[in-house]
Amino acid sequence: MSRISLVLSDVDGTLVTTEKQLTDATIAAVMRLADHGIRFTVTSSRPPFGLRALVDRLHLRFPLGAFNGGCLVEPDLTIISRHCIAADAAARAIGVLQSFDVGIWLFSAEHWWLRDPNGDYVERERRTVAAEPAIISDYNSHLAHLTKIVGVSRDFDRLAECETAVKAALGASASAARSQRYYLDITPPGVDKGTVVDALARRLNIPATEIVTIGDMDNDVSMFRKSGFSIAVGNASDAARAAASVICTKTNDNDAFTEAVDRFILPRLAET
Repeated sequence: MSRISLVLSDVDGTLVTTEKQLTDATIAAVMRLADHGIRFTVTSSRPPFGLRALVDRLHLRFPLGAFNGGCLVEPDLTIISRHCIAADAAARAIGVLQSFDVGIWLFSAEHWWLRDPNGDYVERERRTVAAEPAIISDYNSHLAHLTKIVGVSRDFDRLAECETAVKAALGASASAARSQRYYLDITPPGVDKGTVVDALARRLNIPATEIVTIGDMDNDVSMFRKSGFSIAVGNASDAARAAASVICTKTNDNDAFTEAVDRFILPRLAET
């Protein structure tokens, strides 16, 4: 890289701990980037409202990518752009998820809907996005304006099989990738975290080659491929590790983000 203009980080599994906490060391590392004139923002599978606490604690000043690139928002969560899953594709996806007997969550930019408030990981998601789901009796009346559908299961192998089936059923009509071993995210076609890299490059008037990306899961591979330099944290999936420029020795639970900044990013400034 001839220059580092922006660091773009995934959130869950990368920037925050398994318990969804920002450590003091991570916050300090973000501040060090600012001290060196490097801009910082995040992209996530979370809905826009699930990013609000990060904006405040990290003093984020640049656009954020939500829903794996399905939605781009300002730091005040004003929507810059949003993409939706076609209703017929959403119905097909839900049908496949039901056939695998996994939990199903529906998201628009403003809402989170589900049928079972006591289902797998619901309480965890409540804490993560700091929001309450709306309980619904059927899915069909909520298929318009969806930006993400999530299949949820504690059976990771079953969810991996479900991912293969969802991709086969949807073809090019939507994208499907796991953001965690227990979450299968279904999002609009043609958008992913790689499109967040492109959008930020345009809005900030910088080359994508001057963007560093940090992540941990399969859904981060697209942004790794678009950026000039990519870092996988120590707990990263095989696909993320294979696509990354370098790999941290630490995990998200012992400050991998800080290692990424201090070992792989700031030292590169002296080389440019």
